Amino acid sequence: MEYIVNGYMWFLKNILWLNILFAILLVFFERRNPTTTWLWLMVLTFLPGIGFLLYLFIGQDMSKKKMFKIKEEEDRGIRDRVLKQGQKIHEDEYRFSNPRFLEYEDIIKMHILTSESYFSQDNDIELYFSGEEKFNALIESIRKAKKYIYLEYYIMKSDGIGTKIIDELTRKAKEGIEVKVLYDGMGGRKLKRHCFDEFKKVGGEVEVFFPPFAPYITPRINYRNHRKICIIDGEEAFVGGFNIGDEYLGLSKKFGYWRDTHMKIRGTAVGGLQWRFFKDWRFAAKKDNVQCEINLPQKKNKGNSGVQIVSSGPDSKWPSVKDGYFKMINNARERVYIQTPYFIPDDSIFEALKVAGLSGIDVKVMIPCKPDHIFVYWAGLSYIGELLEAGVKFYTYENGFLHSKTFIMDDFVTSIGTANLDIRSFKLNFEVNTFIYDEEVNRKMVEQFNLDLEQCKEITIEEYSKRSNIVKLKESISRLLSPIL
Repeated sequence: MEYIVNGYMWFLKNILWLNILFAILLVFFERRNPTTTWLWLMVLTFLPGIGFLLYLFIGQDMSKKKMFKIKEEEDRGIRDRVLKQGQKIHEDEYRFSNPRFLEYEDIIKMHILTSESYFSQDNDIELYFSGEEKFNALIESIRKAKKYIYLEYYIMKSDGIGTKIIDELTRKAKEGIEVKVLYDGMGGRKLKRHCFDEFKKVGGEVEVFFPPFAPYITPRINYRNHRKICIIDGEEAFVGGFNIGDEYLGLSKKFGYWRDTHMKIRGTAVGGLQWRFFKDWRFAAKKDNVQCEINLPQKKNKGNSGVQIVSSGPDSKWPSVKDGYFKMINNARERVYIQTPYFIPDDSIFEALKVAGLSGIDVKVMIPCKPDHIFVYWAGLSYIGELLEAGVKFYTYENGFLHSKTFIMDDFVTSIGTANLDIRSFKLNFEVNTFIYDEEVNRKMVEQFNLDLEQCKEITIEEYSKRSNIVKLKESISRLLSPIL
């Protein structure tokens, strides 16, 4: 007991010097955005001891070189194919099946260079705007699987729909089909302890991305795997905003109806999602001999949608999804429609939206009317005033909770995926988005956006200016913390 007391007294006596040491390490050994660095220095200075614990939980950076080590010979085949395609496009030797693809050649080339994202133009896209539609389609595809099922989700729950999907996967594993399930250690923290016992007993495989060191406790709030992917037999794949749980069916008393966007792809783009899953699985499994089947179909699919699978995260050299958003805003000539549950733009996106609004572009941003993370919600509100003055229109979705992460540009380019319009998605989480080049998909997305507008309330400058001083104070504090929210 005396030893513990002495250690505690030593810590109190030296806390100032320890704090200075931590601050020096932060400044000199982590290459961060200066705004974020200053914020953490303030936290360490004004909350000595506590600030360091906060930094360990939500601020600790990681070496990108240690993430997703893939053997060079395994990665080379995919990379060489993508870069060769980029070279052909650059030299005007690539044949686009749709002349309109040429109008967006700069966006396509950017994703090839920054995300090694292969451009495929033979895809068929099916859109889902409700949990019932999405889960019915997912379960139907799982039941039809003949070779393998790869499933990767940020949140999985062992509630009604979660148990049903685990049971379906267990049945397929019993049939001898290869079934792999990957979920995030924080997002899956509410899974019942033994929910995968039968699944693993019959040959199913489960891995956890950054698992907690104890039940319900994880020291790593950042660097979460926020992706939602399911690949069936290399023939079709699901990606979008829905996680797995009853609340995504609108069964939550807190949120009510859950408005989200998901999609099913058939075509060559499925191979890009398979490659993404393989790298995530290999990292989580921590084994060099992990094998996943990667299909890049040579046979042309009947679809004609252009698609690029773009992923980004703390391991990425470039913030590829964010850069895609930025490019869509800058290239827009008529409209930019955005749905996002969290609106905390970084400086580049904020300025791009402002310039687009001032240029007369029809910019509409739809956010939830109710928060699920209160500080994030207040921080988001703090950005709206200046953008309203620039002509950007904001709407709050009043019919439940809006969780959709979509970007619509003009009449041809659309992005659907897992990345929110916030700094966490841009820099701290592992995300994946589809960038779709297709007039019909764009038309359906605009149609749904306009239907959602009927359930919205517009935020006017007059209404915004009437906010109370208490609300303004909450917004200011939350905005100051926005780089780490």
